[in-house]
Amino acid sequence: MKKVICKVEYDTEASTLVEKRTYGAFGDADGYEESLYVTAGGKYFLYVNGGEESQYPTENIKRMSAAKAEEWKAAK
Repeated sequence: MKKVICKVEYDTEASTLVEKRTYGAFGDADGYEESLYVTAGGKYFLYVNGGEESQYPTENIKRMSAAKAEEWKAAK
C-alpha cells in the first residue's frame, strides 16, 4: 500500500518491516493487524488493517515519530 501524508510517500513495498502484530484469528470480524515499517529515509509508519468490527475496518497508513515507534515496540 502507498499513501502520501504531508508530501511524504509511505510505501509498504519500498520500506522495511520492523515488526508485525496480529490480534484475533484470521477471519475474525474484530481482529486486526498492525505492522510497523521504516522508510529508507528513517521515517516510521504503521500499516493497519482489520475486520469490519475492528478498530481498523479499512487498510490505512499512519505516520509515527521515532519516539512513538519505540513506544509501540516496547508495548508488547
